Amino acid sequence: MAPYIAIHELKEHLGSDVCLKGWVMNVRSSGSIAFLQLRDGSGFVQAIVNRAALRPEDWAAAHSIAIESSVELAGIVSEHPKQKGVYEVQATQVRVLQKAEEYPIGKKEHGPDFLLDNRHLWIRSPRQWAILRIRAGIERLMQEWLDTHGFTRFDSPILTPAACEGTTTLFGVDYFDLGTAYLTQSGQLYLEARIGSLGRVYDFGPVFRAEKSKTRRHLTEFWMMDAEAAFVDHAGNMEIQEQLISFIVSQVVAQYAVELKTLERDIEPLKKIVAPFPRITHRDAVQKLHALGSDIKEDDDLGGDDETTLTKEYETPIFIEKYPAKVKAFYMKRDPDDDERVLCADLLAPEGYGEVIGGSQREENIELLKARIKEHDLPMEAFEWYLDLRRFGSVPHSGFGVGLERLVAWICKLDHVRETIPFPRLINRITP
Repeated sequence: MAPYIAIHELKEHLGSDVCLKGWVMNVRSSGSIAFLQLRDGSGFVQAIVNRAALRPEDWAAAHSIAIESSVELAGIVSEHPKQKGVYEVQATQVRVLQKAEEYPIGKKEHGPDFLLDNRHLWIRSPRQWAILRIRAGIERLMQEWLDTHGFTRFDSPILTPAACEGTTTLFGVDYFDLGTAYLTQSGQLYLEARIGSLGRVYDFGPVFRAEKSKTRRHLTEFWMMDAEAAFVDHAGNMEIQEQLISFIVSQVVAQYAVELKTLERDIEPLKKIVAPFPRITHRDAVQKLHALGSDIKEDDDLGGDDETTLTKEYETPIFIEKYPAKVKAFYMKRDPDDDERVLCADLLAPEGYGEVIGGSQREENIELLKARIKEHDLPMEAFEWYLDLRRFGSVPHSGFGVGLERLVAWICKLDHVRETIPFPRLINRITP
């Protein structure tokens, strides 16, 4: 019996007998020859099935295969006669492990609702294969950069007694006899506790927002990487972010060429993502937007349309910094030059994609932090443990959160974040 190999290993076995296991994506036949497009998770290959080279029962099996049937196939690896670097398998044995029923997803165009109803099958398509492989790669690269730049992973709790920014957009759950708990919207507060031990930390996990939003950038369950660093100010915080993003994008381009090609992603814009990134104050951004036709007010937060408008003016991500304090969270440190603004920045991705990172320097002064909690009408008792961090060795520190799905959408150039996560949760969808 020839050795079993993965499809991505074919080039190492040119001219050799091999065995493959996988699923049939497409079947074409012409007289005594059939062509099977095979997928095994690592890649794709065409198997050429010649009736003269097979036993009658193998030919009968191959000739009756339906799309998405699972098969075991043996054959000789050859190079495609017209495409250098592309390999095929000249089949000598074909065994059907399970003959599939009629596959519901055809070659015709399907609407998004139909595809989402069949998401468990849709993720088999080459496009979704490419997206989800790049997603996994971005997760790995993000952690690789952080791990090699002094950050330690720290897993924050998902169930929390209070919110980082109020409870109006959180999912509440009954928590035994202790009242209401909330599904986390960020691990930030817990990361701030950990910097007193490890200095620089990050977490990576699911977070939840109960916003009733139907935009192309919103999910109710998504994945965030939150990072926090002691003795880092606002400027240093932005430098960390731009170095991280530059690394991720460059490595995706270098390591995922096949996947990007499958998505027909033009990589030339991605090659321009090199730190440093432009820094624009919120005040200047508002003036730019007015010149571009927006009616945004001086003290408004940027909306999705505003972000899209701004990012179409730049080839690299841009930082919008020093937002009005009234539209940002209680823990953000005020700008010493303007108490009405905070030392924060949102990183907006180019090509119209908007915010992918939000970050700020944190308020380390306990009395000022207490005042902010009161201003935001938050329960002081729920934050006593958080205030302890200012009572015992408080230091200047900063942090940020990266939205994984928004990052994937930009790098893959997708129209909607629902394709960036295996099983999207939207305000009108929780299945499959």
